[in-house]
Amino acid sequence: MGKSTLLRQWQEAARRADAVTAVVDENDVHGVQQALAGLARQLAEQAGPLKEFDKALEQFRREQETPAEPVPAEGEASVSSRMVTQAALGAASLIPGAGVVTAMTNPDAAAQGLDRLRSGARARAQRRGRGGDEAGLSRAFVAELGRLCGRHRWVVLFFDTWEQTGRYLGGWLLGLLEEEFGPVPANVMVVLAGRDELAEREWAPLRAQVADVPLEVFDEAETRSLLAARGVTEPGVVEAVLQLSMGLPLLVELLALARPSAVEEVDAGGDVADVAVERFVQWITDPHQREAVLACALPLQLNEDVFAAAIRPEAGGLWEWLCGQPFVNGRGDFKHYHAVVRSSMIRQLRAHSPQRWTAAHLRLADTHAIWRTAVEESLPEAKRWEDPGWRRHRLDETYHRLCAHPGAYLTPALEQIVQAAGEDTAVLRQWTETLEQAAHDTADADLLSWSDRLRDAIAGDDPALACLTSLLTHGQLSAPARGWGHVHRGRRFYLADRDEEALTEFDQAIAIAPHNARALASRGETHRWLGRHDQAITDFTAALDIDPTDAWALGSRGQAHLQAGHYDQAITDLTAALDIDPTLAWAVGARGEAHRLAGHYDQAVADYTAALNIDPTYDWAVGARGQAHREAGHYDQAITDLTTALNIEPTLAWALAQRGEAHREAGHYDQAITDLTTALNIEPTYAWALAERGEAHRQAGHYDQAVTDYTAALNIEPTYAWALGSRGQAHRQAGHYDQAVTDLTAALNIEPTLDWALAQRGEAHRQARRYDQAITDYTAALDLNPTYAWALISRGQAHRQARRYDQAREDLERALEAEPDSLGCMFEKVMLDTVEFGLGTCVEQWRQLLASPMVTADADLIGCFDLLKVLILEPEAGVAEATEVFLAGGQEPDAVTDMLDYLAELSTASDELAGRAQRCHQRITERAAL
Repeated sequence: MGKSTLLRQWQEAARRADAVTAVVDENDVHGVQQALAGLARQLAEQAGPLKEFDKALEQFRREQETPAEPVPAEGEASVSSRMVTQAALGAASLIPGAGVVTAMTNPDAAAQGLDRLRSGARARAQRRGRGGDEAGLSRAFVAELGRLCGRHRWVVLFFDTWEQTGRYLGGWLLGLLEEEFGPVPANVMVVLAGRDELAEREWAPLRAQVADVPLEVFDEAETRSLLAARGVTEPGVVEAVLQLSMGLPLLVELLALARPSAVEEVDAGGDVADVAVERFVQWITDPHQREAVLACALPLQLNEDVFAAAIRPEAGGLWEWLCGQPFVNGRGDFKHYHAVVRSSMIRQLRAHSPQRWTAAHLRLADTHAIWRTAVEESLPEAKRWEDPGWRRHRLDETYHRLCAHPGAYLTPALEQIVQAAGEDTAVLRQWTETLEQAAHDTADADLLSWSDRLRDAIAGDDPALACLTSLLTHGQLSAPARGWGHVHRGRRFYLADRDEEALTEFDQAIAIAPHNARALASRGETHRWLGRHDQAITDFTAALDIDPTDAWALGSRGQAHLQAGHYDQAITDLTAALDIDPTLAWAVGARGEAHRLAGHYDQAVADYTAALNIDPTYDWAVGARGQAHREAGHYDQAITDLTTALNIEPTLAWALAQRGEAHREAGHYDQAITDLTTALNIEPTYAWALAERGEAHRQAGHYDQAVTDYTAALNIEPTYAWALGSRGQAHRQAGHYDQAVTDLTAALNIEPTLDWALAQRGEAHRQARRYDQAITDYTAALDLNPTYAWALISRGQAHRQARRYDQAREDLERALEAEPDSLGCMFEKVMLDTVEFGLGTCVEQWRQLLASPMVTADADLIGCFDLLKVLILEPEAGVAEATEVFLAGGQEPDAVTDMLDYLAELSTASDELAGRAQRCHQRITERAAL
């Protein structure tokens, strides 16, 4: 028997041994994703839905259509690269044994060598660096295998015609067996059925785990036995069959079915297969059966509909008979002839009846065209290449037209390959292999030349780019097709981060085909990625003038507006895109991002939630929703969402950093530092996370660690103004006023409009008792932000300390009007009254201020108020003891500086308060000197 027949028998044996099985062959796959989908579908039919794999497959397909997530604003984390890709490495195993049946009956023997296989595989997998878009699918598939093995005795995966399927699946299967996608139990078995031996170099590491089962030709006794079973017993005929067939099982079977009764009926001249096939056909006595056998050799694959289109009406009842012939193989809905038999029949038909050959191919091409058109009625043009049914009819139509008129249809076929190159590699392979098959079946010189050229191209590292280069260089393409060729080449360059080359291709496409909307939109997308927002918007707008219904171009223009800070226009465009296609999760998420950046946190949360309703695995959207919650001050909800995002993808450094920021803003400094450190372990050059960890250290009072982190961030991004200003703030709080002024000045040289940096520099000057410079900086900050209450209060404080009481009073009264409940403003106002008019006029104000319960977590402020309460309201209490309590509270250097300034001001009072303030000032100064 042949390998495919043996494989079917092994599959039946496996199922009798309580195994779930799945098979793929050359008709099922042109890539890993198709193979996994086919295997999973068959396993699900026997064992129930594979829900996790189905979700991963849907996610994979969605990611092929989804542009990059919105680029965050300055200082935020970048969410993704050009393509959403999965690149983790895991593990899997190959089950050794002496064969399917032996392994199933001897599980202990089947498991031997498993640990040895695993021990060295991880290092090989890491060196090979596999991964990519399909790695996530593979991990999900392996996880499902693990679940199946918990419920079934065996899971057996069969790969037929490995000499062909191995071209697409060889590297992936080696990765699976070398433990890249997660370990599977020892009751999973892989069976390969192929014409050739496994390549020694690639399979050497696994050789000990592979059991070869070679299929030999029939020996003389087996051939005689089969012939006798078919009623062929005449000795001369038997000898002729023995010589002609050379023991090849299929040829023996065909010659036996012809039932020759004389040696002359077994002609040994010519090609052995041709002779066997010709004799078989000749000995079919029913003319309708003979007609059906030959007519059905023309289609690449058969089902009842194709069968009906290929034959004459009078042969309509012969489908079951045809499926029972020994050379007809296939599973499920489609059948196909054995390659040897089909090739022989094709040669005979083309040579013996050229007109019939042409007419039959045209009839089949027209039939597939009708079926394709019917599919198109319910399928938008933009979705056609994604639809397997449409592709199948288009491929078969193309094949038959090439066979009928190779010269006339070569250019249209090449133009289809240009479009196929814009899809994934599996689709491109389908088209190049169809042309290759037509070249083989017609023996046309031009088709054969192009077949060789494209076969070499698709074997390279970037099959699509190589094929497009060849087509644009050698093909006589129409202007629209050449335009599309440059569009697809540009897209390949764009995805490879070769942006200037991509722009050159898009420019060429637009020069050739000015009305190609996708060329304009793709150039716009490249400009958008490069931060050239105006050029991006211009290109997207030009594309939309040609095709106003292009939801992708509308949404992408919305993203360009978003990145340019035009939030209203972004929301308008993204809403318009969603009116056309409400299923675009990325567009809903981008609109949420526009709302967030515009400060519309409720709308942002609503959009992120809507995006997650479309795609529950959209980790960016759940993390961005957490960011919106954080910015709205809802820290618990922020932490919950960001944790959910990290449960989906634990290595999202930006989500870890955002959760760290949420913890910091909630006052959980240790948790903030932990999250930010984890993010930096994943991305050590993540400047924003370094600066944010510095901020957490600063707010926790760890000024040295804060300065270290800010400095590390600035080593990565020297123009990071926020990090410079924050380092200046840390220096100020540590009492290093000159270093603070230096950093804050550097930050302002980069970003002159940073009002907070101006105010912080003013504060450093004030604490260094440079009151005029302080007032200048506070005033500049207030010119930028007239409602900046802290700057107004601090300027009032500086005026008071410079003894400009009228200006101080004006500032502090303005601040109280703006913030009547501000504890700090009330304190500075009472201080002003005390130093200007004396304690006696404002004791009651102090009593109300210092006796009121304080709602603050600021230990420095509490310590300051406690000391002043003793000093001002409790004169009988010991000042020394109160001062010791203040110092024992671990006050920060800037708090001590401020306290000394307050005491110095109170020391000028005309009553006994001055003496107490002087003694307190002296004691703090002495302790500070120690």
